[in-house]
This record gives sequence, C-alpha cells and structure tokens, in this order.
Amino acid sequence: MRIFITGGTGLVGTRLIQQLRQRGDTVLALSRRANAGPQLDLDCELIQGDPTQPGDWQGRAAECDAIVNLAGEAIVGKRWNDQVKAVLRESRVKATENCVAAIARQPRRSDGSGKVLVNASAIGYYGGRGDEDLDEDSTSGGDFQSGLCVDWEKAALPAKDAGARLVLIRIGVVMAREGGALTKMLLPFKLCMGGPIGSGKQWLSWIHREDLLGMILLALDNPNANGPMNGTAPQPVTNKEFGKALGRALGRPAFMWTPGFMLKLVMGEGAEMVLTGQKVLPKRAQRWGYSFRFPELDGALTDILKKN
Repeated sequence: MRIFITGGTGLVGTRLIQQLRQRGDTVLALSRRANAGPQLDLDCELIQGDPTQPGDWQGRAAECDAIVNLAGEAIVGKRWNDQVKAVLRESRVKATENCVAAIARQPRRSDGSGKVLVNASAIGYYGGRGDEDLDEDSTSGGDFQSGLCVDWEKAALPAKDAGARLVLIRIGVVMAREGGALTKMLLPFKLCMGGPIGSGKQWLSWIHREDLLGMILLALDNPNANGPMNGTAPQPVTNKEFGKALGRALGRPAFMWTPGFMLKLVMGEGAEMVLTGQKVLPKRAQRWGYSFRFPELDGALTDILKKN
C-alpha cells in the first residue's frame, strides 16, 4: 500500500513508519519541519506542510491508498484556557477536515476498492464515568474533552460518505519508553516520590505502543474494520494499581499521594481528565481478531523499562 501519515514524527508515528516500511509499504509523512526526516532517521518520503492548512500536500495524500491521521496538539501538560482549547480543537478538527478533503479527491484505489482513513480520536470521548464499563457503543460525555472528540470524529465522517472506509481509533494512555505519559511519571518514582493521584480509584485505560500500532495495522488491513475502535488494553487499572505496578517494575515504593487540588492548581480544568478517568474496553478490536501482545500492565511495563 501507499500510505500517507500525518503526525508521523510523533511517538506513535515514527514507530508506525518503521513497521510499515518493514512490511513493504510505501510511506509518505507530512511534517512542518523540512529536516525532520534525517533527524529522526525516517525511512519514508517526507512532505513538508501543515495539516491544519490546505496545501499541495493534499494532492500527494490523494494519490495514496490510505491516510493515517495522527495529527493533534498534545493535550496533557498545559493549563487549559480559551487559547489552548482553540489550538487543541484546530489541530484536530482542521487537520481531519483537510485529510478528508484529500480523500474526497480520489476516494477509490486503482482496483476500484475504497481507500482507508484511519483517524485518531481519544477515550476522552466518554468523559468521566466512574466504574462504568465503556465500549465503542457507549455514549459520549459532556465535558470539554468529550465535545472535542465528538467534533473530531464528526469531521472524519464525510470520508465515509465519499466511499472510503473509516476507522476512528479512540486512543488511551500510550505507554512507551521514548516519550508520552510514562516518561513524565518515571522521575518521581525513581526519587521514591511516586504514588496515587487524587483518590487513586479513578480508572486508567492504557495501551502499550506496540499494541496500538498493531491496531492501526488491523484498521488498515481488515475490510471489516469500520467506525470507532477503542485503542486500549483489555485490562484497565485504577490509578492506585498503576502506581503499585510501576513501583514494582522500578523497584521503588509507591506511597506518595498527590492531592487532587494540587493537580488542579497546575492544570486547571485539564486536571479533571486525570482525576476522573475512564474504564475503557477494546471490544471491537477483539471482535475483529486482534490478539494483544501486552494485555496486562505488569508485562507491558517490564517490556518497556527493560530497554532503559
């Protein structure tokens, strides 16, 4: 396949390019930085452009058999104000609209089959729901992040109307050694200052990066894959359980409690995402035949941290 990737220089995109090239796919990756390819040793054709803006890159994307849209400004690590919220929305919704416009130019492959759009979304779609089991048929929540995800997914729907196959991957907390949430948690634990956040009872729906990549490949290859798919491991854990597992993996204690009000002082409204959480289950990925390499947190952390 010829596959066009936005967000190809990020934590998930760089490893996805490697896997696609290893199996023989041709990859074109969009980047704002002309020198990103050599810096990251990307084995692909790098197309310079901004996914939030229409441009010549859409013509190159239209020539491909599939688009994997991973574009989106990081949502964690900053205090949400009106300006930040606008950037979060534009980086997701506008980028998706532009990818859909590219697909609409040529929605079918040379053999007449429909092209594929694999579009990122997030488990924030469901909002904070306590201990409720959430699968792809569950309704959306009512907070800012839920509304953002709903709009993000709506922006992708016209691709389906144009004749392309559409998969919306609602991604959980991605675990990888090279970046993401886990790297932010490592230092406190290494300093013996790690532990639960808030009540510790809130659910954390995580996924090893290799399993997320496996789901993306499933979405590209399986003609039965359509609509939302939760990008999470089958065994979510509470925040307290996660802290204990990370402490075990590092050989460090996990008793330092971070009060919720302190997180709110730093993150503002964005703290609710961490303090409420969601118990999300990958029902459709399993139905479509995906077999997890790392279904349990202990095994995932052992695999990731052994590379340290």
